[in-house]
Amino acid sequence: MSQPERTTQRLTTSPTDISRAAGILRSGGTVAFPTETVYGLGANALDANAVASIFAAKERPNWDPVIVHVSDRAMLDQVAIVSPQAEQLIAAFWPGPLTLLLPRTAQVPDNVTAGRPLVGVRMPAHPIARALIEATGLPIAAPSANRFGRTSPTTPSHVLEDLDQRIDGVLDGGPTTVGVESTVLDPNQSPMILYRPGAITAGMLEPITGPVTLYQPPQQTTAEPQSLPSPGVGVRHYAPRARLILVNTESELNNRLVQLIADKEKTGVMLPQDWTIHHRHVETFRWNSFDDNAALAHTLFAGLRELDRRGVSVILCPLPESVGLGLAIRDRLEKAAKSK
Repeated sequence: MSQPERTTQRLTTSPTDISRAAGILRSGGTVAFPTETVYGLGANALDANAVASIFAAKERPNWDPVIVHVSDRAMLDQVAIVSPQAEQLIAAFWPGPLTLLLPRTAQVPDNVTAGRPLVGVRMPAHPIARALIEATGLPIAAPSANRFGRTSPTTPSHVLEDLDQRIDGVLDGGPTTVGVESTVLDPNQSPMILYRPGAITAGMLEPITGPVTLYQPPQQTTAEPQSLPSPGVGVRHYAPRARLILVNTESELNNRLVQLIADKEKTGVMLPQDWTIHHRHVETFRWNSFDDNAALAHTLFAGLRELDRRGVSVILCPLPESVGLGLAIRDRLEKAAKSK
């Protein structure tokens, strides 16, 4: 998919510019905007042609559904049918980084859900996202504002690296706070299915929902899927340009470095603050304390993009434990490593 180049307006978060961005969206255009998780690329979720512009800008395949963002209950009722289980989750976690898969209404175009009967919906907590949706007066479809398969954007400059002259505008709300995409949950099943881990963890969900099971994708085939059951479960996601190698321990990191340096690879390292490497001439991104998953998530994508910017051919990155938000970080890194 391709599209002609356009001028991308770089907008502030002033009321005037938010109103300008809302006008672009109402007229069928595309605007990137900050949420608490990552920057999203928005379009009118009720306009199939506008949604198609998202797919064209991102070069995203049509089998990968997108999430719809709403600002209030009336807007939610336009796009989804809310079950009693979903009501409990909404009361507990909205606004916030939780996407619920709910039965769609007839107003939702097929390309939002990849033809599936469920639509992913969330109410973002970021004040700029909420202000934009309210000013637009429409539900906004918005996957992450990056080229398909690439590292997700957590700053306006990340958005422009991928999408400048491919979208109509970007609202500069500064860096995002969470740094990884929303949790995606299907509350229509028992046990409920966690399709994508995020800042709302299974440990937080289960007191509300009862048992939650993590989605297990089918064995990978070479054929493209007809459609994915949820946003965020595709194999090709989050990848830097450099080859990504994952390690589990500080000693493994140093051993892999010896090998890569001997192979004359220009190597970058996502280096936790409390780890040490014993090699010079290595590009490092000082990540955060390896015991602080929230801090690691906050700068995960920024670090991968920074090492890409420095022109490394390989990035070494440690994997946190599969606990709490560490599960979400591992999910992103394991998919990024598979993408090469």
